Amino acid sequence: MARAKRNKPHNLTKVHDRKSRDLPRNAEVAAIEVDDPLALEPGEKIVTLRSIRNDPLARLHTHRQIDEAQYQGGRAFQEDWEKAERGPQAVDPSREYVDGVRMREPVTEGQRKAVLRLNRAERELGADGAALVHEVLILGMTMEQIGQRRGLRGQRWIDYFARRLRECLDRLALIYGFATERR
Repeated sequence: MARAKRNKPHNLTKVHDRKSRDLPRNAEVAAIEVDDPLALEPGEKIVTLRSIRNDPLARLHTHRQIDEAQYQGGRAFQEDWEKAERGPQAVDPSREYVDGVRMREPVTEGQRKAVLRLNRAERELGADGAALVHEVLILGMTMEQIGQRRGLRGQRWIDYFARRLRECLDRLALIYGFATERR
């Protein structure tokens, strides 16, 4: 006599598993916890992967070399830089062509405020600190590349630039309001 098949209980966790199992060959990723965009309850979190290959700030945060306030201060600086930047723009075919002269777009209020915050940050960081923050956060350079660019080689210089960057990120966290002054 044949045995009756037993139904296994339905496992709901496998139904909504959205994890990617394959990564590109040169991928450098780290697991982070973010708000679930498909959550039914507000505040639910999911674990996702973020690329840290070309993002020095995320790499430092992932390896616990900087704290959350320093990370948020650096991201705010990057966001202000992107708002304030007025680089090459694509040609808009919907505009009327007039002798090849493009009318300048007016500076928005958001861009003006971003420039003011960047100017304040540059004043408080000083010339060397502002240059270091720009090289790491905007140009994406490593400490070794910064040392080579300045003609300073060796582990002591790499350690110095890393320590100086953390000091600058502390100052950015204060400027953008992610930290308070220590007493």
